[in-house]
Amino acid sequence: MIEGICKSFDQCWKGSGMESSLSLKQIQGAVFGLAVADALGARWEGIPADMIQSMGPADAIVAHAEGFELIYTDDTQMMISVAQTLSELGEIQTDFLAGKFAANYQGGRGYGIGARQVIDAIAGQEDWQAVATGLFDGTGSMGNGAAMRVSPIGLLFADNLELISQQARLSSLPTHTHSIGVDGARLIAAATGLAARSQNQDFQRNLFLQQLCDISETEEFQHQLQLAIAMQPFTSLQAFGNTLRADQSVVTSIICFADAPNDYEQAIGRAIGQGGDVDTLAAMTGTLSGARLGIDAIPERLIGCLEDNHQGRTYLWKLSDDLWDRYQKDRL
Repeated sequence: MIEGICKSFDQCWKGSGMESSLSLKQIQGAVFGLAVADALGARWEGIPADMIQSMGPADAIVAHAEGFELIYTDDTQMMISVAQTLSELGEIQTDFLAGKFAANYQGGRGYGIGARQVIDAIAGQEDWQAVATGLFDGTGSMGNGAAMRVSPIGLLFADNLELISQQARLSSLPTHTHSIGVDGARLIAAATGLAARSQNQDFQRNLFLQQLCDISETEEFQHQLQLAIAMQPFTSLQAFGNTLRADQSVVTSIICFADAPNDYEQAIGRAIGQGGDVDTLAAMTGTLSGARLGIDAIPERLIGCLEDNHQGRTYLWKLSDDLWDRYQKDRL
């Protein structure tokens, strides 16, 4: 079923004259859109929305004073691993990606307990697949960790929603095997591809949300996306959640982008203002915005504040170039 849906969407896009041809600026936008938003939200992680409003508020957080370094979290670090895998192989191979997760791991980045257990198993050359499957009493993780890192897949395969779906699923499996965790990743990857396709076009909010609803494989996400379609833009997002669970965060971020598709700062500010899992809500929103609008939509003052360690700002420029090189090579 999903294969037929994806093919019909791809045909629809091609027939409308809106077929994708990504630019380097869009890839840079998605990479930095995620990293900047992740780092902006990190200091407010776990804080309720009303407290952010009273202490922040969100628009002031996004304004961010120059000279104050922004430190990203595991969201960006795990995205780096996905991007490295795609750049080097041109596709997701789960064993290779798992190795990247272990090689890039820095414990101080705020990894969740499940991800730490899997990465420890990978590093110890244990059966990490069994660890991932056995998380949370054998149900697998329902968290948003696979979704927060998946956007490079949506970029590289923006012309092929079926392939996005397949690759996003594979990218989830090292840490997330529950259908909710996997579907959350599929949705953010597809949303990235669709956002990238919408460059230089009027953004059709409800069409975008309906496409994602039809792509979804789980009732939880289908219900949320149907609700989002019926809502007016900028309605309260409380019903969609702000937690670590994919079904309580992914659609929240998608709506933050879809309601403000032409304004990076407005979109991530709203995501930060939701409270809870602030860094990941912002990261998912920011990468969608960056994929549509490109790097020029992200204020230079924010990019300039992003940390510049061995995988910081300078490295992210190179990583974007590597993804761009792979994208061009695969289209030859």
